Amino acid sequence: MAFFWKRNKQGNFSSSVLGLDRSIEELKAQEEAVEKEIGVRFTKAIAKTRDSINTRLDTIFEGRKQIDEQLLDELEEMLISTDIGVQTTLQVLEAVRKGVSRQEISDISALKATMKNELLDILQHSKESGVSSETAVDGSIKPYVLMVVGVNGVGKTTTIGKLSQRIKNEGNDVLICAADTFRAAASDQLEIWAGRAGVPIVQQKQGTDPAAVLFDALQSAKARNSDVLIVDTAGRLHNKANLMAELEKMKRIAGREVPQAPHETLLVIDAVTGQNGLEQARQFTKVADVTGIVLTKLDGTAKGGIAVAIAKELNLPIRYVGIGEQVDDLMVFDPESYVNGLFN
Repeated sequence: MAFFWKRNKQGNFSSSVLGLDRSIEELKAQEEAVEKEIGVRFTKAIAKTRDSINTRLDTIFEGRKQIDEQLLDELEEMLISTDIGVQTTLQVLEAVRKGVSRQEISDISALKATMKNELLDILQHSKESGVSSETAVDGSIKPYVLMVVGVNGVGKTTTIGKLSQRIKNEGNDVLICAADTFRAAASDQLEIWAGRAGVPIVQQKQGTDPAAVLFDALQSAKARNSDVLIVDTAGRLHNKANLMAELEKMKRIAGREVPQAPHETLLVIDAVTGQNGLEQARQFTKVADVTGIVLTKLDGTAKGGIAVAIAKELNLPIRYVGIGEQVDDLMVFDPESYVNGLFN
């Protein structure tokens, strides 16, 4: 299971990063302990969705000796109720029907196994588009420019703060660019999170051209030899033309100053908003070259199936999930852990 920002570290701790003279065995033991703790927290975070799915499945199967069309109709209703999406639901039902016709599915355990396989297949295929790993970019390119987009209220500022903390903890020098100069409170909120994470921030007064703020941040990042530059952007989806022009200008400047930049463009979506969040995502992918998704507040909904719906309909990898309010409550999304957690 991968839980760490791993561009330079390849997913493992190293004695040079930790600054400690420890044996490889001790480091492995520490990493395994951290992964176990994170795995438990992630499982708890999707408990509402898991309980909803398993309770409904038990109810559907109660008193039945065979899988018939009525059961499949109820299964369809159950899947849609978790915001798993119509396309995903149809794919799962088709797989179940095939399994039943081949006499491979006759009980709830076999049904769950088939559902898990289909959901995992969808999530794994979504990694084939966008950017599924920081290692896709040459490690010698600095800074790694990571743009964050999303409408106001989805947890964009909080996500940037948490992401800064995570990447910094891996031994990287991180810089934040407050390029959302449209909203008065955006820069102030980001400054608070930067302070919590102990990460420097480049910001200017409200109304400044966002591209100018980004240019200054890029110059600062290069002067500091920063490993990562995280860029906040405006969330004015209601004004698509201006937003598109603004993002295009920022991308041009980033690419001019750093090869291949921006290296990632993450779209932040609030899991609690469900299908409304998915519609926001559809609109944003039309105006921004989104490469991956951050799904926030996954612990606050019983409709966590939205993760699969997003991966299926947008064909983009889910990079991170937010599972709480603390600074370390942002995790690298692991499809297998997610799918297993929904049914176990």
